[in-house]
Amino acid sequence: MMIAIGSDHAGFRLKDAIATWLHKQGHQVIDEGPLDEQRVDYPDFAKRVAAVVARGDAQRGVLVCGSGIGMAISANKVPGIRAVVVHNAWEAEMSRRHNNANVACFGQRSMGEDVVLHALEAWLKTEFEGGRHEERVAKIGHIDGSVKIEAPGE
Repeated sequence: MMIAIGSDHAGFRLKDAIATWLHKQGHQVIDEGPLDEQRVDYPDFAKRVAAVVARGDAQRGVLVCGSGIGMAISANKVPGIRAVVVHNAWEAEMSRRHNNANVACFGQRSMGEDVVLHALEAWLKTEFEGGRHEERVAKIGHIDGSVKIEAPGE
């Protein structure tokens, strides 16, 4: 799978650990930066990763900051992105199964690397369930304009 990754300075070390792990798992990685721990603004990197995923150049994205929260908020501004903050494997699985999340966000300051990698593994292996969740996910896309929903009778 092609996966875009990015972080800010507060998530740089975990981003690099994730990239190494992804390569070992056989995934291709598009690293959108940063290249070091110099202070940067998380919205810039969230936008870069989200744009790569929204264009279809990567199937999924992974973002890391101190908490994961700022990255998720920023990434979700890009039409077609469904970014979630993930704290454990169960949340990772459910975000894929029910919400078809395409960007996972993690907090370097709030989670250990082992927990992150376990959750990321679950997130990457879980497929979207579809069914009753398809219409709901389409409604999310309608909110950001990435999906057109026709009203009955249109």
